[in-house]
Amino acid sequence: MKILINNATLVDGTGADRRQADVLLDGPVIATVVDAGTLTAGSLTAGSLAAAESGVDRVIDATGLVLSPGFIDMHAHSDLQLLVNREHYAKLSQGVTTELLGQDGLSYAPVDDVTLAGVREKIAGWNDNPADFDWNWRTVGEYLDRLDAEENGGRIATNAAYLVPQGTVRAMVMGFAEGDPTPEQQQRMQDLIRAAMEEGAVGMSSGLTYTPGMYAQTEELAGLCRTVGELGGFYAPHHRSYGKGALGAYAEMIGLSRDTRCALHLSHATMNFAENKGRAGELLDLIDAALDQGVDITLDTYPYLPGATTLSAILPSWASSGGTEATLARLADPETRARIREAVEIYGSDGCHGVIAEWDTLEISGVQNPALAGFVGKTIRDIASETGQEPFEVFAQILTQDRLGTGILQHVGHEENVQAIMKHRTHTGGSDGLLIGAKPHPRAWGTFPRYLGHYSRELGLLSLEETVHHLTGRPAARLKLHNRGLVREGYAADVVLFDPETVRDEATFENPRQAASGIHYVFVNGTAAIDGGKATGARAGRALRRSSDGLTREGQHDS
Repeated sequence: MKILINNATLVDGTGADRRQADVLLDGPVIATVVDAGTLTAGSLTAGSLAAAESGVDRVIDATGLVLSPGFIDMHAHSDLQLLVNREHYAKLSQGVTTELLGQDGLSYAPVDDVTLAGVREKIAGWNDNPADFDWNWRTVGEYLDRLDAEENGGRIATNAAYLVPQGTVRAMVMGFAEGDPTPEQQQRMQDLIRAAMEEGAVGMSSGLTYTPGMYAQTEELAGLCRTVGELGGFYAPHHRSYGKGALGAYAEMIGLSRDTRCALHLSHATMNFAENKGRAGELLDLIDAALDQGVDITLDTYPYLPGATTLSAILPSWASSGGTEATLARLADPETRARIREAVEIYGSDGCHGVIAEWDTLEISGVQNPALAGFVGKTIRDIASETGQEPFEVFAQILTQDRLGTGILQHVGHEENVQAIMKHRTHTGGSDGLLIGAKPHPRAWGTFPRYLGHYSRELGLLSLEETVHHLTGRPAARLKLHNRGLVREGYAADVVLFDPETVRDEATFENPRQAASGIHYVFVNGTAAIDGGKATGARAGRALRRSSDGLTREGQHDS
């Protein structure tokens, strides 16, 4: 279809001042961007002679609405839900048209049969683990092909790029246990990374507080980063600590980028826990010093205080070694269980960012075992008080009965840190949204309108133009997207129309699955996914793959 958008307030994603414009979408492409009034005479309607003669199928009067590029979620956990719950309303309803998958070092490609089984269990709390789903891929290329496959009348709902997950690669080569790689194993991991990027991955992620990725030493990561850098990709680490030792963990990642010449994108760049209250400036000074030395760094954040993860992530790394069955066996052994309790409550677990678990901050957000459903929305301390047990015993019992599949919210953030980091010159937006569970984090539904409404309009922390740039043009540059991320002639027709006076997040911690207000239209590759504020059910997304020229575009990889 040809769709004419008249009288829009254009915020084009570059950070430039807004202006009034008419924009013509011609199928999947932005065909024309001109000053308002150029493509219309008076109130042009779709049924008028002028519209018919110009071949325009539809005219949208965008008076009072902002037209911007579609938002790019730089930290998404939609890897499985894009295929299982294909309407993907949580993301489309907030204006997201492109997502970056494969986060935190754990995802579903590349895998062999054994690794896939282990990963499915390990991240069930992130993505679910449906038994009747067809897992018909093993390589990254096959996974991207699955995203592109016509299924039930459509493809995926948003565009999606993919990071090869370092923890999954390590599990393929070394299993889920501790240990350093032999030279042969190191080379095998680098070969898998290379193959994944040659099949279309845009970079590599890691989860250095999650097993087995957390067992990788700096030298091991450096070898992988060199391979990624050689191919023009970037490294997106969930690094070793966002709590005690956070600055040292950030410094390790920046050093890796400097030494390997691999671009760095810091995932959900926060400074959490009591140890880091008011210390965001120290992190930004560290980043700025590296940027001034020529290190290529960007970052993403979500505009909320609490985090979200799995309850099993609180365990110390040694207790999680070897996968689900080995972990459950340790929890069942009284002596080993006592050692775990000591690590979690006295010394601070490396899985919990080096800090002591604060049971009143860990809220159950979702469970796999229906018998535990009554615990959702309660903290570990709440449950302990109700049952008359010690909090650690509640923690261990839930992990055991839910086979490590429990999701949690972790209430540990600081508003001054959130605001300071989101103003940084390399900042982009990422929801880190988990789409399953009875009570997920509201960021899965509200991240992008919250930036636009609360932080831009209400607090004035960033101008509208700056905010849109953080959410569109800047992440598109990091991803090296070919002809996406800006409202510009010849670019893909991924665009959003929203009311700048009313756009806001409606999702709350009490009621998290609420669509945003003020998002009127969302077009993915020129097809309306949200039309007049309502979902159309259209699925026009594409897998976006790294190409031999280093750019990221739809279509088969051409290396």
